Amino acid sequence: MIKVIVAGAAGRMGCRLVALIRDSTALTLSGAVEGKGHHVLGEDAGETAGCGRSGVPITDDLSALLDRAEVVIDFSSPAATLEHLRAVVQHRRAMVIGTTGFEGAQLEELKSLAKHVPCVFSPNMSVGVNLIYKVISEMAKTLGDEYDIEVIEAHHRLKKDAPSGTALKIAEVLARAVNRDLNQVGVYARKGLIGERKQKEIGIQTIRAGDIVGDHTILFGGMGERIEVTHRASSRDTFARGALRAARWVVRQPHGLYDMMDVLGLR
Repeated sequence: MIKVIVAGAAGRMGCRLVALIRDSTALTLSGAVEGKGHHVLGEDAGETAGCGRSGVPITDDLSALLDRAEVVIDFSSPAATLEHLRAVVQHRRAMVIGTTGFEGAQLEELKSLAKHVPCVFSPNMSVGVNLIYKVISEMAKTLGDEYDIEVIEAHHRLKKDAPSGTALKIAEVLARAVNRDLNQVGVYARKGLIGERKQKEIGIQTIRAGDIVGDHTILFGGMGERIEVTHRASSRDTFARGALRAARWVVRQPHGLYDMMDVLGLR
């Protein structure tokens, strides 16, 4: 059994991870972590997740738990994730990161730290979404500059970062496929008299409403036809199961930064 610590254990994703680990035949929960001052500290992780008593209390000290675990799965916040990754590097453990919203300097630190341990970092752990990355890259190369590219994402009202990490990853995949610099061609909002759409724009549009788990649509618009590729998540379990798959995989890997494309063998 692979021993797992869940960071962000009281969050929406953390609770699903705790519940699914409990049902796993390959993984066991050895620790649960939340931020300092969080109201669930000291409570049982399983009871917090609504899946029954686990015997694992939620603590705010990851370092104290790392000697009893092989891998940390983290869906928390950028600052907390980096703090956790520093501790993981010190203890030479593996890590799976699903946190989104990293700024430039934070992302660079993550990449630097991850060189020293086996680490999977992906803004979306869904098997379906990662397959789409591969498919849309080939589509963009084939369709070329004659087709406009738009990315539309929708999430629940409580999501804090925008666009979603998945939408940004999709846009990066598309830009790379057609040899464009997303920093130069990405358009994140349109309002007013903006003139005609530039041929090489890649639009990334955001919707926030209700309890939407996560929808992403890639639109290729040509003259006389439109092609749309859509992924809709109806449950967070699709992301949690992907993260558990990554945890099983990463503990067997050499040091380095990986993503779900590596986990799924889609390179």
